[in-house]
Parts: sequence; structure tokens; C-alpha cells
Amino acid sequence: MSQDAIRIEGLRKTYRGSGTQPPKEALKGIDLKIRAGSIFGLLGPNGAGKSTLINILAGLVTKSSGRVEIWGFDQDVNPRQSRAAIGVMPQELNLDPFFTPRGALDVQAGLYGVPRSERRTDDILELIGLTDKADAYARSLSGGMRRRLLLGKALVHSPHVLVLDEPTAGVDIELRQMLWRNVRKLNEQGMTIILTTHYLEEAEEMCDEIAIINHGDKIAQDATSHLLSRLDAKTLVITPEEHTAVAVPAIAGVEMKQRADGALLFSYRRGQVSVNTILDAVRDAGIRIRELASEEPDLEDVFVALTSGAHAL
Repeated sequence: MSQDAIRIEGLRKTYRGSGTQPPKEALKGIDLKIRAGSIFGLLGPNGAGKSTLINILAGLVTKSSGRVEIWGFDQDVNPRQSRAAIGVMPQELNLDPFFTPRGALDVQAGLYGVPRSERRTDDILELIGLTDKADAYARSLSGGMRRRLLLGKALVHSPHVLVLDEPTAGVDIELRQMLWRNVRKLNEQGMTIILTTHYLEEAEEMCDEIAIINHGDKIAQDATSHLLSRLDAKTLVITPEEHTAVAVPAIAGVEMKQRADGALLFSYRRGQVSVNTILDAVRDAGIRIRELASEEPDLEDVFVALTSGAHAL
């Protein structure tokens, strides 16, 4: 086993056209490495190719070309071993309503060839908080409980890699917090986590490293902290002593606005303007400063800049 849990080289997928629709190239030669033991974010707008990539990893979609290696197993050479190394929690609630959680986990373990003596059904039920619902029909479970059960099904064969596809879409805060506690616990035990989400604050908080794909291309991959630092924009927020309209002389490279609460917002690029230049201009304008704060860019700013084709990076 190398230090990479996932290694993808030149991955392409073209869906065949139908009727008047031309063929659709969903992935355009993606190269991707995901370090073993990391929590990795796979981000992109709708239609970017994330689901296609995940379905190829899970063995549900056949790639057009390229190489996929999961936990050291080439998907073409060792398909069974590569599939056994990965578990996927899908976004869709695809559960049989007539199975109980215990029954669903046992069946799933059987499909993966896990012997009865090695099944961890009770441990998984406890992990996902469904011990008291173990023998209730899935159709009687709430939406949040069904989503927990999907996580349980992805864990029955003790995979080395766990893929979470939009795991918190439409769930309440309590379930979201429980899910992230469990994810961190699994990661601390050595499991590699791959997360797709539209909640960018989750990716910023959870992920060690992030890749962003758009229109089938990988447009960025870096440690989360490095990705954030690539956006040079910053905002200095100054609250004057008096809540009145103020005028500060124009400063080259700085955009100034005043909020309704009287606070002054100075937007600038750290590589072009010194904060001392702004403070000197404010003092020269006779403004007494009551509070001073700064706002750093977040992952959403980076995401928008990259996927919109902006030159902010």
C-alpha cells in the first residue's frame, strides 16, 4: 500500500449521445491523488463531473479511458479488491422499506461476502445511533434516520476509503453534528474520507485537502489552508466613534464602503496595499477609531473565483 488511498490518471468518461443529443464528455482526463488517512473534499458546481467520478470509483459507471487505483488495487486488474476497499454513502435514499436496519446491514454485509462471525452489525447500529430502531421497518424511519442507515450500509465491509456524497443535504443541525462526529472518529481510526458537499463551510472546517472540478476538468487541488491563501483579497472593517457619514480620501487600490451601522469597509489586496496606509488615511480624515476588525476570504470566495473563470487567483 502506497501513501495514496486513491490514484487517478487521465480519467475520461464520455456518455453516448441519443437522438439529437451529441455525446457528453463528463470527465476530460482528470489526474487526482488522495492521501491515505486524509479527509478530502471533492467540490464543484452541478454538472461538473463529481457524481461521474464517484460512480466510477464505486464501480457503477465504466470509464472511457484512464487508470483508477484504490488502496493499491488497479480497478481493471483487481476489480473485486478495489471495490471492497471503498464504501459509498449515496445522496439518494435508496432503501428497501421492508427491511429493518439490522436486516439491511446484514444483507449488505452478505453482498460483500463478510462472514457472519465477522459482521459488526451491532457496533455499526450504535455508531449511527439506530440501536433502538434496529428492528423497526425502514419505512417507519425519519429522513434523518434513513440517511444514518445509508452511512451504516457503507461501513459493513470495513472499507479503507469512505465516500460521502452530499451527506448533509436537507438534514437538521443535530444530525449534521452527529454525522461529523462519526466521520472524525472513523478518520482517527485510519479511514480515508472523501466528501462532496455544496455546504462550503463544511468542507472548509472538515477537509485537510480539497480538489475543485468544473466542466469535467480539475481546476485546483491543494491543502485547504493553501487554497484559501491563494485569494489575496481582504477587508478591513473600521467602526468610528461617531455614527455619522464620513469621507475618506481615495486610496489607490482600495475600495471603500460605509455600512448602515456606520462601519467603514476597506477592500484591498494584501500584496498591493499596506493596512497602515488605510489607517493613516482614516486618521488624517479626523476619524477616531472605536473598533477594528478584518475579514479574510473563505472557501466560497475561492470556489466562486475559480469556477467563474475569474482571474482573482
